[in-house]
Amino acid sequence: MRKQTIKISAHINQEQKPHGVARVISKRGFCSRSVAENLVREGRVSLRGKIVRNPETPAFESDEILVDGAPVTASEFVYFAMNKPRGIVTTASDEKGRKTVMDLFREQHAKMFPGKPVPHISPVGRLDAASEGLLLFTNDTQWADTLLNPKDSGSGAGMTTHLKIYRVQVKGHPTDDDLAKMEKGFNVPPRIFGKSEEFMHAERAKLHSEGEKNCWLEITLSEGKNREIRRMLAHLGYEVMRLMRIKFDKYTLGDLKPGEIKKV
Repeated sequence: MRKQTIKISAHINQEQKPHGVARVISKRGFCSRSVAENLVREGRVSLRGKIVRNPETPAFESDEILVDGAPVTASEFVYFAMNKPRGIVTTASDEKGRKTVMDLFREQHAKMFPGKPVPHISPVGRLDAASEGLLLFTNDTQWADTLLNPKDSGSGAGMTTHLKIYRVQVKGHPTDDDLAKMEKGFNVPPRIFGKSEEFMHAERAKLHSEGEKNCWLEITLSEGKNREIRRMLAHLGYEVMRLMRIKFDKYTLGDLKPGEIKKV
């Protein structure tokens, strides 16, 4: 994957587009945006030689930025994939004391790279605690944003989306008509009382294999709405027993074992 080199200087290129100073710190791979915002509010960040306390203070990518007097330089970008097991939450910390994907990442990184510090890294998107499978990690916030947010291709072909493919074990046997409804899309009741219904649809929904009492579906999504597959199937009257992401854009789960990580 590519590396990023940023020259730190006090010179401002007027052709650059400024961002909030916390975002620039995050884009350099120093820490997450939320951590950067706290550093700024605590008065630990200087921009072009002056302490700033507003995380949205405009800053250019070429600006000199210091945290606690030390320069914030661009980190080498790193990219990992994890096979997230069921029961692990996709957060940096958990108020209920549950194990998080970051806890698991640190454990696996220590096994793969003994003695090396764990890079500042964050998951790209989320998988809920009951879901499993492919979860990407990086400190390249621009790459992560590209994967998570559809972009206009500029060629008149519409939005460029990054598809996600899931294998879903369902109690019962959805009919061809049920799968066609998922592809056409329909309104799903809100998760929170008083909120509006949400329109949801699958790019593709097909039968993968079936047994006597349940079956496996293969479902492809282009969006990232909360618990989208579970909510669509529940609306059709089916209970999800397992949900595993096997592909995100061009990245595949492959033979990665539950809990393991690998560089991509």
